[in-house]
Amino acid sequence: MVFVTGKGGVGKSTVAGALGIAAAARGRRTIVCEVGSQDRLARTYGRDSAPGEEIELAEGLWSTSIDPHAALGEWLTSQLGSRVIAQPLMNSTTFQYFVAAAPGAREIVTLVKVWELVQSERWRKQARSYELAIVDAPASGHGVGMLMTAKTVADAARVGPIASQANRVRELLEDPRRSGYLAVALAEEMPVTETIELQARLHEELGREIEAVVVNGVYPRRFTKADIDRVVATAGQDGPLGRAAARAAHFESRRASDQQAQLRRLRKAAEGDVVTLPFLFEAELDRGDLEGLADELGRKL
Repeated sequence: MVFVTGKGGVGKSTVAGALGIAAAARGRRTIVCEVGSQDRLARTYGRDSAPGEEIELAEGLWSTSIDPHAALGEWLTSQLGSRVIAQPLMNSTTFQYFVAAAPGAREIVTLVKVWELVQSERWRKQARSYELAIVDAPASGHGVGMLMTAKTVADAARVGPIASQANRVRELLEDPRRSGYLAVALAEEMPVTETIELQARLHEELGREIEAVVVNGVYPRRFTKADIDRVVATAGQDGPLGRAAARAAHFESRRASDQQAQLRRLRKAAEGDVVTLPFLFEAELDRGDLEGLADELGRKL
């Protein structure tokens, strides 16, 4: 399992999808798991999917949007040995209120479902397992809290099937041979700061490190300082258009320079690899854009 997290708005879903494409290209049977009612990757491939459905997008690549309620029903059926017995319990208003009120219930059910996807024996006998599950996780703070629910639930339950299942998930999350953590950031002060804090919290709470940080949306370095000086010096000769071009070149150069400063700061503090993805000048990314980013990740990770 690869857990992809980062500050909100940094492009986690884009990186998770690209990582899934790259893994499938290497021959790994891969599923990208989106948390909540999202199916961004499937839509990018022009496919519609229902919550909980595992949909094949390309050779070796699947996606799913995890529905905690449906996942809980699957788990109860596996525990009770009968959907006929589990269904009335799932439909019980009292049970639904209990699940909604229980702290961390949605988070642990989501993690249990991801755990199930990579088991050699699935809850549904006809379902095949995946070699790799990539989790498009919640934003940093909520994401680490979600990871901690396995230990919290196991400690609270102590014995019984719930404790046993939570412990199996906790073991997966703590095992560096079977799970990994990847952060996504922008080359800006706040996302870099939050990534450094995430690294410290992950180490403190789970005893794990971030294996890699993917810095998304990095501007190209088109101009040297000498280039900008020449453009600014001659801008007045070309009228309003020249001055506008000079301002644009200066802004882009300044932004690229600021990003490089934040990249240096992140590389100095990061325990794992720091790799970059280019800024794509598109209003909305399509499948070709995502596959291009996947190629880039495949070369760098």
